[in-house]
Amino acid sequence: MSTAPGPGARGDGGEHPRHRLEQPLLHAVRFSIVATLSASEMAEFAFVRDTVEVSDSVLSKQVAVLENAGYVSVLKGYAGKRPRTWLRLTPDGRDAFARHLEALRDIARQGG
Repeated sequence: MSTAPGPGARGDGGEHPRHRLEQPLLHAVRFSIVATLSASEMAEFAFVRDTVEVSDSVLSKQVAVLENAGYVSVLKGYAGKRPRTWLRLTPDGRDAFARHLEALRDIARQGG
């Protein structure tokens, strides 16, 4: 009778790092938005749209998901007479992004 760990088991009693991935960040566009925002304190909507290479409507929809998760805050105002929208990662969003990246690194280190 074998005592080797079964398929998918790590053998150390721990769970696979994929279980630590942040659900809202599993979507490639949302991950890209958060990665873009992590590089600065705040970014204009148009800058994020152009960086992530999505339409206004796609960005709006995915930002709404991130806002509902508490990861992103949306600020509206004016630059001169022109309306502007700025996006910012919340402290929870920055923490979630760091945890997500660490889980991805752990997955890559263990080879799957």
